[in-house]
Amino acid sequence: MIAAQPTPSSSDTRLALRQTVRYADGTYTARGWYGSLPSSITVTVTLARGVITRASVQTHATNPTSLDLQRRFAAAVPRVVVGRPIGEVRVGRLAGSSGTPVGFNDALEKIKEQASN
Repeated sequence: MIAAQPTPSSSDTRLALRQTVRYADGTYTARGWYGSLPSSITVTVTLARGVITRASVQTHATNPTSLDLQRRFAAAVPRVVVGRPIGEVRVGRLAGSSGTPVGFNDALEKIKEQASN
């Protein structure tokens, strides 16, 4: 009797792809969109060997409440992402902001595409 070979799950496939993608060193910038207004932030990251060595967020909100949330998010994000491989970074609710992370993740996906080689 021949033993059945396990089939890879989609999470296994994503992990394998993440491990094989190479990212070029450099500094990359992209705008990420979120919300129904829509809102946006600009994200800049510096990569070295696929690891984020520097990260910053430029805010664009004009509404005082939204601007406050974006600024708090921008201040908190470097502590969360610097030192981590870009392929493993996905930010959730941070510094009281639940919408801004969606924009950050959108921008980060664009940056991954720019940096892929």
